[in-house]
Amino acid sequence: MSEELKQELEQEEQPVVVQGVHNYSSEDHYVRPEEPELQERLEWFQDQKLGLMMHWGTYSQIGIVESWALSDVDVEWSRNEVDWDVTDEDLKRQYFELNKSFNPLRFQPDKWAELAAEGGFKYLIFTTKHHDGFCMWDTHTTDYRVTHKDCPFHGHKYADVTREVFDAFRAKGIAIAAYFSKADWHTPTYWAPGMERGTTTSRGPSYDPEKYPWLWNDFIQFTHDQIEELLTRYGRIDILWLDAGWVGKGKQDILLGDIVDRMRQHQPWLLVADRTIGGKYENYVTPEQTIPERPVMVPWESCITMGRAFSYRFDDEYKSTRELIHMLLEIVAKGGNLALNVTPQPDGRLPVQAITRMKEIGAWMNVHGEGIYGTRVCAPYVTDNVAFTHKDDTVYAFRMYGEHEQATATVHLPYTENVKQIDLLGGADNLSFEKTENGIVVTLPADTDVAAPPIAHGFRIR
Repeated sequence: MSEELKQELEQEEQPVVVQGVHNYSSEDHYVRPEEPELQERLEWFQDQKLGLMMHWGTYSQIGIVESWALSDVDVEWSRNEVDWDVTDEDLKRQYFELNKSFNPLRFQPDKWAELAAEGGFKYLIFTTKHHDGFCMWDTHTTDYRVTHKDCPFHGHKYADVTREVFDAFRAKGIAIAAYFSKADWHTPTYWAPGMERGTTTSRGPSYDPEKYPWLWNDFIQFTHDQIEELLTRYGRIDILWLDAGWVGKGKQDILLGDIVDRMRQHQPWLLVADRTIGGKYENYVTPEQTIPERPVMVPWESCITMGRAFSYRFDDEYKSTRELIHMLLEIVAKGGNLALNVTPQPDGRLPVQAITRMKEIGAWMNVHGEGIYGTRVCAPYVTDNVAFTHKDDTVYAFRMYGEHEQATATVHLPYTENVKQIDLLGGADNLSFEKTENGIVVTLPADTDVAAPPIAHGFRIR
């Protein structure tokens, strides 16, 4: 490979994704939609607060970092878990043949939806296609799909996975976001054989789109056809969630506006999250595996894993319910939503630990959700382990406790505005409180158990 080509590949990969984690766009460059309906939908989006993200595909069978191992440029981090003796080319061949063993006979779309509803999740982000190009819906554009005869699951009553998931979640009143990778490492119009790069694979196309415009135009049409299928054959879609943020920049223009504008004639409420691209089709910003240091004053959503990774791991380690709810409180207090990623097993069931966490989150939200859903930011945001939100004329304060922290009969809230009444969410109203120079000291009801600290005490402040 020439030195010039090496430099081209390095420039292509670095700005958008580092070790599989996307950067996120600055709020300074945010473009608010002009259409009144989209502005209303963004208000709706900001009301939701808690979304469920699900990465599921053929990669779930082998417990690696989604489909990233296919990219030679990302070998240093993406193949850490490739512990069998295999060459680069054999690995890619083996990976692309995982469709021939994907057979999740215990797939439970209705159970997934029931658990999501019980957990208090308000919208779903489901991977219809990751970068590997394997389609989890009955597409007409490629044989590399879950409903093709090469896939043993194709004859199952739930074979059209995307339809089953979307229908089950809608039936529970949960909104739908279709995750779709703009890259496609399986289609020969993106990773085209016989090009200058040879067998070396990277995130981008295997050719220069400016030198082979007919190939690139075919890829654009392929991508548009797939998006159109999802947005015209699979019911109401609330959000088109686009991954692979390197596609759409520079030479990789896929004319996204053409297909989105056309699809909005069918679904005028459609929000689009064109990650890291900026402009009129990045309707909200998407930090990944991180929480911004300060409040972000445009619509945003952090996608964070319940375990260590977005795809299924046989030895995954899950965050505690306390940690997950504290993340949610910090994110909401800074103006965002939490898209919490849960990874289904290869057999189609959700892991037992994930089910436990979802149920525990739901139980907590049943008591405290009043101060989460439909709220907006409120100074001082997150201060002294207290997260603040507000809704209309009511302020909510959540005092968060560490696992080994000793709770006391009084709680200090760093809130200095005028206060007439304070209530304990899920408890007594009209608590006793005293104003101090730097906030309020609230006395908890006498029967409050302070021996074991709760995840958080939630207060309604009027």
